[in-house]
Amino acid sequence: MSIEVFAQTRLGDFVLDASFESKGGLTAIFGPSGAGKTSILNVIAGLLRPERGRVIVDGVVLLDTGAGIFLPTHRRRIGYVFQESRLFPHLSVDGNLRYGRFFASRKDRYTSVEEVIDLLDLGTLLNRGVHALSGGERQRVAIGRALLASPRILLMDEPLSSLDEKRKQEVMPFLERLRDQVRVPIVYVSHVFSEIERLSRTVVLMSEGNVLAVDRASEVKSKAIRS
Repeated sequence: MSIEVFAQTRLGDFVLDASFESKGGLTAIFGPSGAGKTSILNVIAGLLRPERGRVIVDGVVLLDTGAGIFLPTHRRRIGYVFQESRLFPHLSVDGNLRYGRFFASRKDRYTSVEEVIDLLDLGTLLNRGVHALSGGERQRVAIGRALLASPRILLMDEPLSSLDEKRKQEVMPFLERLRDQVRVPIVYVSHVFSEIERLSRTVVLMSEGNVLAVDRASEVKSKAIRS
């Protein structure tokens, strides 16, 4: 489940010049607002095309500007969970989950609807409308929808930032279960180190568009404090 990312590009006055490698699992990107964390996710997803770059996931080349390779987003098999759940308000929980299924061909599917419902404890919510859900429940449904697309890699952009502390603590065990039970690489962005420390073994520390360190959470924490 290896990940290799390199991106150099200018976005107005902001310069992104970042690279890192990870053996997979849950890789966290940590840094202050404006560090370039979301820009890295968008490069991986194909939503941002850098001037120079390379993205390789499990040996599959998604981007290599030197070789003229730029796989479009819809062919990358990316699961993306945003700060807000972005569920379809006209669909039930079950409808939102099954919508994700449309994006996975039969040969690429590695999980079932029933497995995802069990993993995220969604069984009692299936017939509910989106507006009847708490913020934490919505994020669990959003994660489930992304998983049912059987993505090659799962990107999570501060998925807990819109939740209060109680809801965050409700969702965290499901993120740990996701990390431990689903064999898909995850790139998780946050500016809250307590989340990073609990979830990730590999942390990418970013500041002002650059990668300052790639290490264990404890090592990155000491580097962040010193800087």
